[in-house]
Formats: sequence, C-alpha cells, structure tokens
Amino acid sequence: MSSILANPLLNKGTGFSKAERDSLGLNGLVPPVIQTIEEQEQQVYSQYQKKAKRLEKRIFLMDIYKTNRTLFFYTMGKHLVEFMPVVYDPVVADAIEEYSDRYVSPDAVYLSINDQDNMNAALESFADGRDIRLIVVTDSEGILGMGDCGINGVEIATGKLAVYTAAAGVNPSQVIPVVLDVGTNNKELLNNPNYLGNKHERMTGEAYDRFIDKFVKNITNLFPKALLHWEDFGRANAATILEKYQSDICTINDDIQGTGIVILAALLGSIKVSKIPLNKQKVLIFGAGTAGVGIANQILEEMLRTNDITLEEAKKQFYLVDKQGLLTDNMPDLTVGQKKFARPHAELQGKQYKDLQDIIAYVKPTVLVGTSTTPKAFTEEAIKEMAKYVERPAIFPISNPTKLIEAQAADVIKWTDGKALVCTGIPSDDVECNGVTYQIGQGNNALMYPGLGLGIIVAEAKVVTQNMLSAAARAVGDLVDPKVEGASILPPVADMRKVSKIVAEAVVKQAIEDGANQKEIADVEKEVSRSIWTPRY
Repeated sequence: MSSILANPLLNKGTGFSKAERDSLGLNGLVPPVIQTIEEQEQQVYSQYQKKAKRLEKRIFLMDIYKTNRTLFFYTMGKHLVEFMPVVYDPVVADAIEEYSDRYVSPDAVYLSINDQDNMNAALESFADGRDIRLIVVTDSEGILGMGDCGINGVEIATGKLAVYTAAAGVNPSQVIPVVLDVGTNNKELLNNPNYLGNKHERMTGEAYDRFIDKFVKNITNLFPKALLHWEDFGRANAATILEKYQSDICTINDDIQGTGIVILAALLGSIKVSKIPLNKQKVLIFGAGTAGVGIANQILEEMLRTNDITLEEAKKQFYLVDKQGLLTDNMPDLTVGQKKFARPHAELQGKQYKDLQDIIAYVKPTVLVGTSTTPKAFTEEAIKEMAKYVERPAIFPISNPTKLIEAQAADVIKWTDGKALVCTGIPSDDVECNGVTYQIGQGNNALMYPGLGLGIIVAEAKVVTQNMLSAAARAVGDLVDPKVEGASILPPVADMRKVSKIVAEAVVKQAIEDGANQKEIADVEKEVSRSIWTPRY
C-alpha cells in the first residue's frame, strides 16, 4: 500500500483527484468515488452525531485525526465550539483514564527515563525531517482534577496540539507531542496489567533533573526554532523547570503562564466595568497550586509593569489560600511560589484563618479566584460577605471539570444581585437576573495559548518575555465592551480563531519591541495571516 495513505499529514482518502491517483499509484487502493473535503466533512459529522457517549465521539474524531489530519481540522473548524470540549477538556479526562486499556496505535513520542540512549533517535524519527516549531511535553504528574496519570497523560499533549491548530492555525506538520515516562505513583495504574508505562514509582531528585536536562538539550539541538510547551507537570517541578530554562530557550508552561494570562485578561476586562485600578485590586487566590501561583505572578507582573508601585507594595495586595488556610510565612512545606506571597505571621496577630468566609471578612478582596478543585467551596455566605465590601466584585471559579467547580455562575450572579463580574473554568449558560442577561466568560486557556504560540512561532522568538505574555493578556482584555450591561469580561470561545489572530499579532509586535525575534518582519499582520495554516486539499 502506498505510504501516503498511512501518513495522516498527507492522506486525503477519497479526496485524492484522478491525476493524483494516477501519479501516486492509488488506483484501486481507495474507493473510486472522488469526494470534496466538504462532502467528507458532512459524512464525518453525520457519523459523529450518531455516537451516543462523549468518549465515543472523541474516539471517533481522534481516529480521523490519526488517518487524515486535514479532514480532522476542516471538520473541527466547522464545529469548533461543539468539538472543543470533546477533543480536549473535559472529555480528554475520560480518554486519559482508559488510554492504556484502549491503546491501538502510537501517536506521540514516548520517552522513558529507563531508555535515555534512544531519546534523540526517537525524536528524530518522529519528526521525519519536518520543520518542527512546537513541542508539547508532559510528565502527567499534575493533570488538573486527576493528578498523576503516568503515560496515559499523553492524551493531554495530543489534545493540546489539536487546539493549537484548530484555534490558531498552527501547522500540524510542525508539531510533536511528547510524554516523559518517569514512573507513576498512581497505585491503580501500577496494579493495572494493561498499563503501558514504567511500572515503578516516580523517579525524583537528580535522576529526574538529569532526564529533563537531557530532553531539553536534545530538543534544542534537533529543533532550534521550536517553542517548548510544558504541560501538567507536578507542583514540585513545574515552576522549577520553567525558571531554570526560560531565560535561555523559547519555552512556556501553560498551567503557570497560560492560566495566569487568561485570568489577567479577565481581570483587565472586569476593571473596565468596576473602574478599580489594577494597583488597588486586592487579590484572593483560593487554591495555591501551580495554576493559582501562576495567576498571582501574572497579575503581580502587570501591576509592576503598568503602575507606580514597588514590588513589596504590590505583593501586599495578594492573599493565597491552600489546604492549610490563609498562607503565612511561618508555615512549613510551602513551595517557592507560595513563599513569595505568604503573609507575615505577625500580621494576623496569632490567628489562623481557614474558613473562606472568615478569610474574605478579614481580607476584603476585590478579586476572588478559585483554582482549588474543591466543589461548592464558594458558598452563598462567602460570596455575600465579599459583596459587602466591593460594589462590583470579580469572582472567577475556574476549576474544572464541572464537578470540581467552586460555584456555578448562576448562583454567584444571584447571590450578588447581578453585581459580580464572573468568569468560570467551564462553559456557562447566560444568566437572567433583574431583567438583565449576563453572559459568562470562560476562563479557558484556549483563548490565550494558541495565539500566544502562533505569535512566538511567527516571530521565531529566542525567548518568551514577560512583556509578550502581558501583551497577549491586554489584547484579550481590550476586547471587552463595558458599555453593554451584562457583557462577558472575556470573549466567547466561538470567537477563538479571531481572538487567536489578535493575540498572535500583539505577541509578534511585542517580541520585535523586546528584540526577542530572530525573524525580520516588515508587516506583522500580513506575516501572521500568511503563517496561519488552512485545512484544504
């Protein structure tokens, strides 16, 4: 059989023309009817609609992804809002749980800490001479709402890359998904006879660090123009890895920076309505893990960038809450990121705050962000307490999936009599209150990282600067119209393609201003438009 039919980047299935079939020797290897991509899409979508369960829908779509990448993205582009939660979050969680049990064929690079000698060869073989510009890598230790998923977390890397292409037009021939298998501490996986990863506990310390370092060196040697995107690393490693490499190579961590800038964008959008200056905002982060600390850092950086405020003054505007309660500097086992924002113990006069309502009464925050994965943590009493102190409170319960969200948007709107400025981590329906229809923005990283990545790729950035991240957040925040009552403080997911282009343009302009670009670009908008891959035969 012709190898072109086995290559999802080149295969067109029944879309090969008569001339192509003749020249490539495909006659008799595909059905005789020649279909347009529009006809193929209608057929695919018809079959998709017949699948009863969401996981069945995802498996069907990813089968198309593995056989005909162009058709997959053409179809996804036609149904972007409908397909997004199926291809990625939240249905990807179901796919992760069953990955080893359902495994059929490889679709990524699997790098084992026990087989490092073949790392370079595996990456080179998977790339197969392609001009790789984007790598998404996970070690699957800190998958939101799921924890340690071992090698099964490879679905995160492939799903993330699918969103990069669907949302921003990143060329699918220029990407590589990678999973780093260092073992797993998930007993259920270790006891599963079908589990396909290393069946030992996670390796840590120097052995882990050397493995990561070897991976980074291989990537930068093989693909010097590539953006390296870290995804779902554990709390102990995520920030450490990013901080180690971000000054020397082109890299981002979406859990830290992507989440941070999309929530910064939501906050900037809310400020257009509340009129509370950024340096006057009191920020309460409920859930001080990787995402929560990342959000605090992005807001802090923006405070320092745009306002006449010192670092010490800015840090006083932040309050972080984790399992111990309100974090103070005398608590043991704080992460490096948590220590940065921990309150002085003396400030609390010996009292330890654990209850959210009590913490709100003490802090009087203007912003409440939920990254705790603790369902219903934002109680009616706590939200009403917050509304006592600020006219238009910004309340962002962004944990996902749905079963882990801190509060539903409809409840937050109701409890604050329509005053809260809300975004959620899950899709939320419009809310009717006092004759006003409130549109609820989704604090979805997919509004941010695809355009950010596209901009970085277009600029051929040497590194990703803080200014580039801020430019992405401001570009999204600027899209809010404060004159429309009840308007969302973030653009809808349906506008993702348009938003991604705007973000990419802002990022490229900032990269040039920062001198981070390696490519000379005369017209940013034209270059971004030219770089957007379109799924057509």
